[in-house]
Amino acid sequence: MRQGILFAGSAYFLWGLFPIYFKTLHDVPALEILLNRMLWSLLFLVGVLTWRKQWAWVSTAVRQPKLIGGFALSAVLLSANWFVYIWAVNHGHIVDASLGYFITPLVNILIGSVLLREKLRPGQWLSVALAAVGVAWLTIQTGHLPWIGLVLAATFGTYGLLRKTSALGALEGLSLETALLFPFAFGWLCWMTLQGQNSFVASSVDIKMLLLISGPITAIPLLLFAAGARRIPMTTLGLLQYISPLVQLLLGVWLYHEPFDHNKLAGFIAIWAALFVYSAEGLWRNFRTVKIEAKQGS
Repeated sequence: MRQGILFAGSAYFLWGLFPIYFKTLHDVPALEILLNRMLWSLLFLVGVLTWRKQWAWVSTAVRQPKLIGGFALSAVLLSANWFVYIWAVNHGHIVDASLGYFITPLVNILIGSVLLREKLRPGQWLSVALAAVGVAWLTIQTGHLPWIGLVLAATFGTYGLLRKTSALGALEGLSLETALLFPFAFGWLCWMTLQGQNSFVASSVDIKMLLLISGPITAIPLLLFAAGARRIPMTTLGLLQYISPLVQLLLGVWLYHEPFDHNKLAGFIAIWAALFVYSAEGLWRNFRTVKIEAKQGS
């Protein structure tokens, strides 16, 4: 279990450090970073699949149009999430982006209620209500919805739902998604090259290398996460997920000096309270389930 915590915790910590990587590419337009990320992620994943001799799933997947269609939709959601996140980081909105990943578990509750008709427990209702108060407070204080956080949470939450019900694992799923995105990314980059607008072609060696490593930077945390998720309970994984937005928040405030006054803090406190209720309720419910099962087995 310790190994699982190390793997999953490392994945979330690396995801939390993503702003540092994207900040080094601040002179490259967000769309170009996204297109390069699609391209080099696929090439890196092909290498990983070849090394692990893990190609058997492809012949099965290509014969299932419904599966391909589902992953086409998840690929669109993933690319939208990536684009908004990259844009947010390079336009001074790391704190707003961290908000999105803080509230993702709560958005998942709403998605389950609306799309899957899941009945919410009292603790879940309370956590959603507290999060709504936090979002409303931030909206009142800034004069607009915290759209970056909401878009990131909605796209990632819906993406998570699609992947949860899919037949492929993390590595195979991301490989299929990037393969579906590859023609779009490659074609657009070729067009930009012909127009003399491709930053990869015109940039320095340093920028070229940074764009090239977007593949492993995308895939390695995912592989660590997949390895960790197989070794630890979902409750533990649920608690570890807060590492990523916390690291992002700290980077935004202390390294990049983004504004974080007492009004914004108050909104975040309401959301953290919601997450506390959500986590505590989940842990208590899991404890009771284990206790009941132990009694029934004795």
